[in-house]
Amino acid sequence: MHRSNEQMIKINNLSKRYGSKEAVKGISFEVKKGEIVGFLGPNGAGKSTTMNILTGYLSATGGSAKIAGFDVLDDAIEARRHVGYLPEQPPLYFDMTVDEYLNFVYELKAAKQPRKAHLDRICGLVGITHVRHRIIKNLSKGYKQRVGFAQALIGDPDVLILDEPTEGLDPNQRVEIRNLITGLGRERTVILSTHIIPEVVDVCERVVVINEGVIVADDT
Repeated sequence: MHRSNEQMIKINNLSKRYGSKEAVKGISFEVKKGEIVGFLGPNGAGKSTTMNILTGYLSATGGSAKIAGFDVLDDAIEARRHVGYLPEQPPLYFDMTVDEYLNFVYELKAAKQPRKAHLDRICGLVGITHVRHRIIKNLSKGYKQRVGFAQALIGDPDVLILDEPTEGLDPNQRVEIRNLITGLGRERTVILSTHIIPEVVDVCERVVVINEGVIVADDT
């Protein structure tokens, strides 16, 4: 897989404290352009906290995190322009149709791409073209997940942060989503948080393992 030396994610001595509990304890790692990295660890290890800091949802207690060279705290708006985020629970509005929701996200992100062509392409990519007229609450869990994927791709971000992206999907849907992630990783940087080991084996070239707030492994 083609990969440049350009650092798209750079975490340096990052820490996060909640009262007396230190959830993340001075971790450091980098992810290069075109790399798909699995971010693994048991529940409560600090995975979601780290991802929430990267997306600008949480502020760090210490250290720094940069996306495409922009500090997530000091250059928050610029950093977020480069990120597509799919949380474990996709941020959907269930009473909207798929089309209404994607148009809403397009405006929210102030995307610059020609709207119709951009949304058509994304819907084709994630396989939701035929459900665009449907109300989101009436979709299956698999299709809701795909709509979540679509919102993450609006604006063509360089970095995708995916938290348990195949949770609750059937085996066929899992394979489709894994293939999608692999395809997207050819032109983007992807961090994939999951506890499904075959998913990591199939999709990721490198794994970062976090436990009790510290990185215990970082290797191919």
